[in-house]
Amino acid sequence: MFTIKHLLLIVIVLFTQCISAAQPSVLLAKVYDETKHYDVSKYLVSEKYDGVRAIWTGTEFVTRKGNIINAPSWFTVPLPNVWLDGELWTKREHFSALSGIVRTKKPNNHDWQTITYKVFDMPDKNLPFSTRYKNYNELITSLNSPHISAVVQYSFTNNEQLTEYFENITKQGGEGVMLHLASAKHSNGRSNALLKLKPYLDAEAVVIAHLPGKGKYQGMLGALRVKTAQGQVFSIGTGFNDAQRAAPPEIGSTVTYRFHGLTKNGLPRFASFLRVRDSL
Repeated sequence: MFTIKHLLLIVIVLFTQCISAAQPSVLLAKVYDETKHYDVSKYLVSEKYDGVRAIWTGTEFVTRKGNIINAPSWFTVPLPNVWLDGELWTKREHFSALSGIVRTKKPNNHDWQTITYKVFDMPDKNLPFSTRYKNYNELITSLNSPHISAVVQYSFTNNEQLTEYFENITKQGGEGVMLHLASAKHSNGRSNALLKLKPYLDAEAVVIAHLPGKGKYQGMLGALRVKTAQGQVFSIGTGFNDAQRAAPPEIGSTVTYRFHGLTKNGLPRFASFLRVRDSL
């Protein structure tokens, strides 16, 4: 005999399944470590585009969390009825403005004309990345659409070649590079099949307090007091512009910070604010 309690449990299960179904299966990157991933010839390498991750389901754009991205119809019309993974991107060092454009529920055609969809995978659990690259490159080229492009993958035989490419990208303002294991089939979650190499490390923490500024920052934010998922508490006092100091990230929000290694106490060295984590 069904009771109200049973019905409520069924509703909760169905609701949970709907949420899970909306979450796309995406591959996430681990950090490149030269001592572990020394054979770069096994990887295909491309620039890491600092954009908004966008999965094309075949009918619409969604974020890695499954939220719909409201792109103009003219932007999506050329896209095929296949699953694609990529980044919505404008230009280097332009993430904040891009995020604002993508978040808008009613897309602005003029703003979207500045965006390119940079496709870096055509997921298929049965094919290695080397084949998937060939497939998405041929497909995107055949579309002949100016706002949809295939991310070019390069092959290197040694770390010296990788380093030269990496330094060239970062000198031009690029965020870093990505390394796809050529033989790896597509999988869900964080994996050594995808590695990121950046000139700095980055991580996330939750804002727990605003510390007041001094001197020219009197009456503004001096530093953020943050807490990591591991329970570490520290302050981030650099990386903010004046607008961010006047209207700092809210307490309880999650921010991304960059750092250069750890201190002897295990805290981030030279932590600097990067951005509020995109809630998309």
